[in-house]
Amino acid sequence: MTPSTPSAAPKLVLEQVRKDFTVKDRGGRGRGARPTAEPRATRLTALDGIDLEIAPGEFTVLVGPSGCGKSTLLDLLGGLTTPDGGRILLDGRPVTGPGLDRGIVFQQYALLPWRTAQGNVEFGLEATGVPRRERAGRAWEFLDLVGLAGFEDRHPHELSGGMRQRVAIARALAYDPDVLLMDEPFAALDAQTRESLQDELLRIWQRTGKTVVFITHGIDEAVYLGQRVAVMTSRPGRIKQIVRVELGDRTATDDPRSSPEFARHRHEIWSLLHDEVARAQQLEKEEASV
Repeated sequence: MTPSTPSAAPKLVLEQVRKDFTVKDRGGRGRGARPTAEPRATRLTALDGIDLEIAPGEFTVLVGPSGCGKSTLLDLLGGLTTPDGGRILLDGRPVTGPGLDRGIVFQQYALLPWRTAQGNVEFGLEATGVPRRERAGRAWEFLDLVGLAGFEDRHPHELSGGMRQRVAIARALAYDPDVLLMDEPFAALDAQTRESLQDELLRIWQRTGKTVVFITHGIDEAVYLGQRVAVMTSRPGRIKQIVRVELGDRTATDDPRSSPEFARHRHEIWSLLHDEVARAQQLEKEEASV
């Protein structure tokens, strides 16, 4: 389970990345306070000083407390927004916007309800200019890759939640991006389906060799999937520590979730997160009382 090549030049580089947001606050939210007539704008730093390198073919997982900027960081990697400080490089070139070298899978499937599974996968190929005669074959290939052979003609409402997410993954992979960005893609699924899709994702990653950046709130999911787990601090989000996970072949017969190594990694990450979650909760209380 080692598609990455650590000795190669990094695929992704984040150097001192900062992201700020302007938020409007009417003030006076404390008990008995009267809201001000005009909203006031305040500057909020979501991410500050993010330094991270990701090797080609590496599976990296980001975990952190709610509000630490995980999704913001993924948006920056996808080029959906731009940093206010620092820079992001992909293959040595600055990321300045969205590109076909990156595929994004969100928690919500974002499938077109009037299109079949095949049609949804083909939609991404249409946008990238793949000729009509090639689209069907590519769509079948990637639906088969995610275990949906035979479901090409089903519409989203005819598919389970897990199957819809498989379609979303197939759509992201079909135009062959170098990097796959995944923002809590399994969070809305039941536990059994989530574990099944984790196994499918590992199998797909091993077959394709894609560089994967995966966001999750689940420590077990982070340990099971990631070669490295980047633990983030409470807001403003920074990289607190990177944990290298050594579990061997996670697609072998024995489930590594029951191994002593899994328990050790899980406890290490939980310990790193424990104080950050407490700080995040305290920050929320302070902001609510202002």
